[in-house]
Amino acid sequence: MNNPFCYTPSPACIEIYRNLCERIEAMGRSPLPSDKAMYGEFHQGKMLGVMIAEDAAGRRYELCAFSGQLGVGGFHCDGFVGPVFDYLAPNGYFKTREAEITLQNLRIEAFQKDMVAVCEAEYLAEKERHDARLEQFRLQIRQSKQARDAERSRGPVDEVRNAQLIKQSQFEKAELRRLKQSAAESFAPLASRLQNCREELERMKLQRRADSVALQQWLFDNFQVLDARGESRSLSRIFADTPMGVPPSGTGECCAPKLLQEAYRRRLTPVEMAEFWYGSPKDGELRIHGNHYPACRGKCGPLLRWMLQGLPLDIPLNDDCFAAAHVEPQILFENEWFCIVNKPSGMLSVPGKGRAQSLEHWLIERYGADREVKMAHRLDQDTSGLIVAAFGAQSLKVLQSLFASGQVSKEYEAIVCGDYRACGISPKGNISLPIAPDLLDRPRQRVDTVNGRRAVTDYEFQGVENGNSRVIFRPLTGRTHQLRVHSASPQGLGMPILGDRLYAANAYTSAVEDRFSPNFSAASSPTVSTVNPQSTVRLHLHARSLHFTFPLTGQTYRFSIPTPF
Repeated sequence: MNNPFCYTPSPACIEIYRNLCERIEAMGRSPLPSDKAMYGEFHQGKMLGVMIAEDAAGRRYELCAFSGQLGVGGFHCDGFVGPVFDYLAPNGYFKTREAEITLQNLRIEAFQKDMVAVCEAEYLAEKERHDARLEQFRLQIRQSKQARDAERSRGPVDEVRNAQLIKQSQFEKAELRRLKQSAAESFAPLASRLQNCREELERMKLQRRADSVALQQWLFDNFQVLDARGESRSLSRIFADTPMGVPPSGTGECCAPKLLQEAYRRRLTPVEMAEFWYGSPKDGELRIHGNHYPACRGKCGPLLRWMLQGLPLDIPLNDDCFAAAHVEPQILFENEWFCIVNKPSGMLSVPGKGRAQSLEHWLIERYGADREVKMAHRLDQDTSGLIVAAFGAQSLKVLQSLFASGQVSKEYEAIVCGDYRACGISPKGNISLPIAPDLLDRPRQRVDTVNGRRAVTDYEFQGVENGNSRVIFRPLTGRTHQLRVHSASPQGLGMPILGDRLYAANAYTSAVEDRFSPNFSAASSPTVSTVNPQSTVRLHLHARSLHFTFPLTGQTYRFSIPTPF
């Protein structure tokens, strides 16, 4: 079985996906409104999964799945496997309790509108009336004081008249206190009633939250998944030992868990599977119609580690199938402060969670622990080229400051999918798209105009080669996957970098301009090719030059290295 996080789809899986696309397109041509509605939902964007599985006699079966739910049909659609746990059954516990919580929402809205709002209006009206009376009386007091002050300023006042003026002032102050006391007594019942309403509203909201949390916990406890050994475990138990502690919403509704669960239920042995994006991208995600993608990490990472137990994989889950294959880094320059290294594609810059060797470890082994080697910045694992490592804490602090403040000029060379001229893209320009992590599918990033961090890239095309375009990137900021996202996003170039396993499938490199057409249809989707995966795994992105002035020496350094592709 292939590792669902790290694979290239086989010709057989691609063929199943092609057939699945034809079935979906047939829904769009169907006279039935339900079929057309179903087609419309797929068209808006869905991950589709395909699997080949075998029974004990060696007979092969094809299984298909879609991610999440459909507005028409929920978890169910002819030709696709059902859910891992059908908690949407109309008369089941989940839907019953969900309906009760919906009624709670309606009661809360009604109470807030009919009781709390009325009490607030009455209280504010009474307060406004008393405030007006008090303000009017304060004005009278000010006018009386002005009159007394004017009388005294015109000359001496005898004792009798002075006593009258003092008595008038005392009376007005006492009257003001009486008015305030009267207002407070008038407000008291209204304020008490309003406070009681607000407390009841808060109690209702707390109860709704407690019921929602309890229902979610019930779902996690009863959402049982199988592994290849036939054992069952709940989502609650599977995620209990993860950093998250609880499953993210929607866990278990992706394609891979659905396919595996169905195979295990039918006592079939999964042989291979793949996931493809169908339709338009959603919510800033960089998904391309027709491209295959690895299983997501946030929801499916812990879940699939459980479900795949007992099933031999071609690549173990803890290994990295994209790690550099016996390619050694090259140290191009070194002094007492830092060294410049040519990092091969596939090598981590710093240690990761797995066992794959990182460049930092490689340098520590070479120089020894006494040199205190630390990477001053990072390159993506799949990106090759120049990277700076610092010797010692002082050098590290200085170099990191240079990179953070934009005082290091960097230049990257890449090959992007498609002919930029045919796509109508300017030969040179600037891309400014804010980027944020995809929290449920790290390390993927997404365009996020609300919460994303500023990311700016200058680009300049160099020409077209074999239908793809060579381009120079000059990043003005240093966000994670910045160049890859700016290349792939339809708001950027709309031309993924060749060999990008996260934002563009390795085997699909044609008809990029059609993939982002606003008039998208599956009929105009790119042709799926079965390119030798080893020829396309390599990300065609190379850090080819660095330029900076190092404050500790006052010297300006310029480094460059040829692009290997």
